[in-house]
Amino acid sequence: MTTTQQAELSTGPIAYDDTGGDGTPVLLLHGLAQDGAVWRHVVDELGTSVRCIVPTLPYGSHRLPLRPGTRLSPRTMASLIGEFADVLKLGDDTVFVENDTGRLQQLVAERPDRVGRLVLAGCEAFDNYPPGVPGKMLDLSARIPGGIAFHAWILAVRPVRRIPGLGYAAMAQRPVPHDLIDRWIRPLRADPAARDLLIGYLKAARRTELMETVDALRAYDRPALVVWGRQDRVNPPAHGRRLAELLPQGRLVELDDCGTLIPLDRPKAFAAALKEFVAQT
Repeated sequence: MTTTQQAELSTGPIAYDDTGGDGTPVLLLHGLAQDGAVWRHVVDELGTSVRCIVPTLPYGSHRLPLRPGTRLSPRTMASLIGEFADVLKLGDDTVFVENDTGRLQQLVAERPDRVGRLVLAGCEAFDNYPPGVPGKMLDLSARIPGGIAFHAWILAVRPVRRIPGLGYAAMAQRPVPHDLIDRWIRPLRADPAARDLLIGYLKAARRTELMETVDALRAYDRPALVVWGRQDRVNPPAHGRRLAELLPQGRLVELDDCGTLIPLDRPKAFAAALKEFVAQT
């Protein structure tokens, strides 16, 4: 049975869902302006075969306030993910899974021994930052006074959400459910602290930092799976193939009718690939 808990980190509390049990721990990480609910169908498909741990990271759609004065960057977020795994005492058998963002690549570069098994799913990589039209629009909004608040206000208009090529619509082959978008933008509309945290993160990002992880990925000689949507308009499918070739034990799964948000577009196929990876490694 899934329970919602809190982990106390150096920056403050992080909420997470935990299905429990004795199965292999699988840590499922989401992207900016999202929360752990993006994984809900994958968690259902995995059932009791593994123990799913799904944090809601402080990417703007979080609800638990961090400590006053906290500032985050991509690099500190990668460290925070490692700290979260430390606090939960997740062992070497843990499978670290990330969709959309590229923080696990940085965690591998900083603490390769912390990541027992690695799954990269339709994520930022190499020189792809800000990623695609949605990433560039979010980055631009962070640099305009009131831009993130306006961005969230626009996304509150439901017909706008369905405009092809914009926002979440550019990240998925199917319409992202309204209940998820409502959930994700609510903190950004109502909480100035959540907006400020996201703005600080976006402004702190360096466009070259994922290129700086390439040597570390090349040296990461542990089980690794790369899953990519063939219709991804935000993160080039060629980057998925390149990552799989770069990782010494990398294996590649490409999915049809699938964009960036693999957990929403193809949850059954993703869960099947993940189950097979866990069983074989």
